[in-house]
Amino acid sequence: MAKPQQEVYFVFMNFDPVYERLRADRSKEGSATLDAYLSHKHDKLLAKLLQPDTYRKKSSLAIVDGFAVEITDAQASILRSAKEVRVVEKNQELA
Repeated sequence: MAKPQQEVYFVFMNFDPVYERLRADRSKEGSATLDAYLSHKHDKLLAKLLQPDTYRKKSSLAIVDGFAVEITDAQASILRSAKEVRVVEKNQELA
């Protein structure tokens, strides 16, 4: 049976007061702390909702509290239903 096709999706999170507080710290240490916090938060969400080895997180996006991930359409639907998630959008290639 063929493996479902994976595509890159962007996942944007709901309001998080910890993210807002960490984002306000513009120091180098503050930036590193924010990056580590978001990476852990996004990894934890994916691990909670999706089966291991069925997705590949490409990056966490600190400026918008979101991340890019390679997943199937069915997995995108699962993420859309999570209370922590605001929006899930498929990456659109511009011609």
